[in-house]
Amino acid sequence: MDPEVALPDSLTEVTLDLFSWAETFLSSLLRPWNAYQVLIVIGVFGFAQLFSMVIKPRMHDWMRGLEGWPKWRMRALVVFHRRLRMVLFVVLIWLVVMVMREITWPSRSYLLAIVANLATAWLLIAFATRLIKNTLLRGLVRYGAWIWVTLSITGLAEDTQRVLDSLAFTVGETRLSLWLVIQAIVILALLLTGARLISSTTAATIRRNEDISPSMQVLAIKFMQVLLFGAAFFLGLRLVGVDLTGLAVLSGAIGVGLGFGLQKVVSNLVSGIIILLDKSIKPGDVISLGDTFGWINSLGARYVSVVTRDGKEYLIPNEDLITGQVVNWSHSNEFVRLDIYFGTAYSDDPHKVRKIAIDAATSVERVLSFKAPVCHIVGFGDSSVDYILRFWIRDPSGGLTNIRGNVYLALWDAFNEHGISIPFPQREVKVLEGSQLATTRQHD
Repeated sequence: MDPEVALPDSLTEVTLDLFSWAETFLSSLLRPWNAYQVLIVIGVFGFAQLFSMVIKPRMHDWMRGLEGWPKWRMRALVVFHRRLRMVLFVVLIWLVVMVMREITWPSRSYLLAIVANLATAWLLIAFATRLIKNTLLRGLVRYGAWIWVTLSITGLAEDTQRVLDSLAFTVGETRLSLWLVIQAIVILALLLTGARLISSTTAATIRRNEDISPSMQVLAIKFMQVLLFGAAFFLGLRLVGVDLTGLAVLSGAIGVGLGFGLQKVVSNLVSGIIILLDKSIKPGDVISLGDTFGWINSLGARYVSVVTRDGKEYLIPNEDLITGQVVNWSHSNEFVRLDIYFGTAYSDDPHKVRKIAIDAATSVERVLSFKAPVCHIVGFGDSSVDYILRFWIRDPSGGLTNIRGNVYLALWDAFNEHGISIPFPQREVKVLEGSQLATTRQHD
């Protein structure tokens, strides 16, 4: 890396020109009409501040009463509320400029027009940069755009560009200057912001399409995001003038090295794509994997988020879902059959017990009536006649233990009402002839 020898002579010339411009501008402020325009700007700013203090509280109260507005519209309204003083200043300064141009010479509103243009540009940049999510990147783009617009309106953009281009160093045959770096940051920020806006808008449209399954929606959104952000990155580098041929060779070499070190990561990525393509699981499905039981919250590139009934969120690698045994309670349909076992005394009529058990299960809210519960005798135990009660639900994400408990409780109430007894193991003790039963009383 060979830095360029010295700053070119043009840098000194440009610096002298900037100092000369600054001296001329400051001396011009001493002229009567220029001083008047400065005072007018200060007065307009004071009026804008006063009006914003009056309007802001009323607007805030009005905003608090709004209901049903889309989130993006509310965010735009909040940004407008925060920038209300600047908005009022821009409106008032342009009104003053138009009045001044009508009643006096245009030269006597020259500074006012510059301030109006600057304020308008700063306001538009402030609104536009709110679209950038990253706080650091938003600040860099905002302040960089403010500086560049200020230099452009004041006629110093070309001189500043020459200064920034003079601060450079070379790497082989590539010349990197501060101006090139700034261009790259601005262009990449704009392209990535545009890609994010297009991605979020298209993703919302895809999610609203009920003809596309949830797994295919996730796959389409992920593919679109990779395509848009990748295209924005490479297009930005190309617009700046970076040669992508060397980058392609370098990325190939890096890819070979990373392939060995990131086998698990690549395996999870490929497994995630397979899961999305074969639609074996999708957001909202209820699954069991080992001791983990819950519903799928989201499908990621590397893992699947599973939320359990106790609020824990498990991040299960995609590879485990491909290679392991997974129970998907709602894969082909949302109906789930549950079985519970119970027993009654031998003295109870089994026909009556079966009918009471079916009626009790049907009375529970989540049990489906059109897929009627059934009850069968499964054996004659030592102390009871054993039954199995089978019933169906359609919302396994609502929990399985709680619905079993509700059915057991309904059985308990129904058996008590109809005099059905639930036996427990009993033992008989016989005293043989000739034996003596001795009792021992304990005294305090």
